[in-house]
Amino acid sequence: MDKIKLTALLLFILVSSAYSQSKKVTLLNVSYDPTRELYKEYNKAFSEYYKGKSGVEVTVNQSHGGSGGQARSVIEGNQADVVTLAMAYDIDDICEKRNGLIAESWITRFPQNSSPYTSTIVFLVRSGNPKGIKDWGDLVKSGVNIITPDPKTSGGARWNYLAAWAYARAKYGSEDKARDFVKKLYGNVSVLDPGARGASNTFEHGTGDVLLAWENEAFLIKKEAGGGKFEIITPSLSILAEPSVTYVDGIVNKRGTKDIAIAYLEYLYSDAAQRIIGKNHYRPSNLAIAKEFPYFANLKLVTIDNDFGGWKAAHKLHFSENGIFDQIMMELKKK
Repeated sequence: MDKIKLTALLLFILVSSAYSQSKKVTLLNVSYDPTRELYKEYNKAFSEYYKGKSGVEVTVNQSHGGSGGQARSVIEGNQADVVTLAMAYDIDDICEKRNGLIAESWITRFPQNSSPYTSTIVFLVRSGNPKGIKDWGDLVKSGVNIITPDPKTSGGARWNYLAAWAYARAKYGSEDKARDFVKKLYGNVSVLDPGARGASNTFEHGTGDVLLAWENEAFLIKKEAGGGKFEIITPSLSILAEPSVTYVDGIVNKRGTKDIAIAYLEYLYSDAAQRIIGKNHYRPSNLAIAKEFPYFANLKLVTIDNDFGGWKAAHKLHFSENGIFDQIMMELKKK
């Protein structure tokens, strides 16, 4: 074979290989603990939708853990194309500590402040509710063993903490009394797991009287356990938990996956995806579709912006080094 024909053949092979590879794309979604089941179903639906639309086969790999820890993994180099974390603060933390990795305006990229679904905090108790737990006030009674993840590593745990604080502030009328209440609550906590799923496992394996949990996680545990092993208790007041999503600019620009990452996150707002979200016990951002799922309780919900001045202020006051949570835990250790 002469050199011209050989060169043409090699060029054809290279072009064909590149074309073939361009039809297969892999994304990494770095998410928080209780979204495993949601994204397992959603990724399949998105891949089928996108392949039908574009002919491109998309494989989405998942990484799960406590939301704060997941944010740190991205800061330290985890090559996430998209992040779907428990709260806006964790994405802002990536922006602050890795300048340019994610655009500071990320929260305006998608509807509802880039929060395609919401949740809230409820209690999971054992069948028959032996400790008679009905509201937050019952959690500080003597002899109640609480399971909740660690606010230093878990986004869900921070929502738990703030929901308790909001209840106590509303009931007792001051920040000081709210602090006293939250201190009593954490005095009854026997295990602080790093993430929400770890806390769920601890509770399912027999430790504790009550689990402070994402609403979706409580429904999942109850469903998987079957036989009426657990009951969900909805408190009189809780917090609107708003998980946040965005693409990671520095990674998608380098990998050439920006358009697919955007499509992946935009599809979360589609009717089909919103129904997958509701099916997995997250509250769809589409209120009309949310009404199709009657198991969501109607309760008073405070918000991070209106009641705590936003995540930056809340984190600095409560969860930063030597913040109120650290102070409370130090005081409890001295007892």
